[in-house]
Amino acid sequence: MRVLVIAESADRAEILKSGVQLAGHELTEVLPLDSALSPALERGKPDVLLLEARAPSVDLLDRLLDAMGSSAVPFAVFAGDASTQVIENSVRAGAAAYVVDGLEATRVPAILQVALARFDYIAGLRSELGLAQQKLAERKFVERAKGLLMKARNLSEDEAYHTLRRMAMERNRRMGDVAKSVIEMAELLN
Repeated sequence: MRVLVIAESADRAEILKSGVQLAGHELTEVLPLDSALSPALERGKPDVLLLEARAPSVDLLDRLLDAMGSSAVPFAVFAGDASTQVIENSVRAGAAAYVVDGLEATRVPAILQVALARFDYIAGLRSELGLAQQKLAERKFVERAKGLLMKARNLSEDEAYHTLRRMAMERNRRMGDVAKSVIEMAELLN
């Protein structure tokens, strides 16, 4: 696994570097906080980031998110600030782990594993949520299209549903897509 370290303190960066080596992972680069992050992410293509900052600011977290763009990378934060606001900001930014004053090289491998596992878990939840939202939207389209068919062709609800289903099967398309097409056609004709 490729790991990028972004650190405020050179001494703490060395501890993270030792922890990454102890875990048997490849260290792509160690950057100071004020570095340009996008080029480092492009150069190293890390699988995970370790961010060390006494109190990670919203600006720093925003810069990190901007640098990642659409290809999110799991990251763990090692900080000295245990304030609720800083932790909440880090979690909202996507931090998969937030460790306060617990920076020891021997702990880094387990923290990396936690960050990766949590990132994968949250990515799975987001995927499930997206699928559920898509199904809900399709169901709304089907209900609306059924209503249009019932009104236009004087069909029962069951007949309208079977008409949509038959159309989807004949066209080898999802029922939601066919329902959306029916709605669009009805809007065009009205």
